[in-house]
Amino acid sequence: MTQRDEIHASLFVTCIIDQLYPQVGVSAVKVLRKHGVVVDFPEDQTCCGQPLYNSGFTQKARQLATRVLDSFSLSDYVVVPSGSCAAMLKVFYLELFAGDSELQERAAELAGKVYEFSEFLVKVLDVGDLGSRFPAKATFHSGCHLLREMEVRQEPLSLLGRVEGLELAPLPQADTCCGFGGTFSVKYPHISQGMMDDKVSNVLSTGADLLVSCDMSCLMHIGGGLSRQGHQVDVRHIAEVLEGLPEEGGQRLG
Repeated sequence: MTQRDEIHASLFVTCIIDQLYPQVGVSAVKVLRKHGVVVDFPEDQTCCGQPLYNSGFTQKARQLATRVLDSFSLSDYVVVPSGSCAAMLKVFYLELFAGDSELQERAAELAGKVYEFSEFLVKVLDVGDLGSRFPAKATFHSGCHLLREMEVRQEPLSLLGRVEGLELAPLPQADTCCGFGGTFSVKYPHISQGMMDDKVSNVLSTGADLLVSCDMSCLMHIGGGLSRQGHQVDVRHIAEVLEGLPEEGGQRLG
């Protein structure tokens, strides 16, 4: 990529990745840099406000969302390694700021910059050869917001199909919710458990030893179910898989 074509992007890392899975953020940055992106990280970024918004605390959510608008006001692109958080920034901010013309205009400006991680690689960077390897039999779970709000469907599958050594098995009922849903799993734990059990059964039916997704919240939920049931299925964010394993050794993290 020439200097003239240089692309600058800001990483919105998400709360779950920042607090629980920082290696995913590192992998996302490495992949972006590998493909010529100049990545910055606004250090004053906070939660996007989705948990508050979903729980009905609209004013508190607006406070957080306004801070996000400030933090990323100068960004060329905003890359989000989560379909759920990306949807909050791109779709739900427009609803959150309804009735406030100034903030809604700023939200619309931000929405035009926001891309989920795999979407950015395909639609903006037009990534071809990934140059990565990850020997495993994998299956892919697509989060609800990634599918239904961001309308990102084939992009992650296209990328995973280019990873050397990765055999991708289709997941039955792939478009069905895993039952996490953020606060849904707290409010309705028994329903959430049942949905997660169904997802675990579908994952096991593929014979895969690796479950991949674009959302760590889903992977945390499904991975917890797999672990509690004693199944040895690894879970990885797509950024970790696209980064690939070292040429020698190849031991998976975690």
